[in-house]
Amino acid sequence: MADATSGVTADLLRMKLIEQLQAQYVEIEDLSGGCGQAFQAVIVSPQFESKTMLARHRLVNSVLKTEIAAIHAWTPKCYTPEQWQKAQGSA
Repeated sequence: MADATSGVTADLLRMKLIEQLQAQYVEIEDLSGGCGQAFQAVIVSPQFESKTMLARHRLVNSVLKTEIAAIHAWTPKCYTPEQWQKAQGSA
């Protein structure tokens, strides 16, 4: 499995974010065509309340430190539950 891939999967990332950030919603998209090198994520967690976007990214990156080191690109979009609800309402 880990021949030409990073060994990082969307499921692994999702599981860690739910466990460690009590994320209520996590959507992870592998942008690398399945080789596990580039991921984009939407993460909704109450732990993001009253944190700046930079602080939210740092929190996510600290949880996924090992995985991020193994991949090429990581783009998280972090929302509080309230922000996510509003974003869904305007969609």
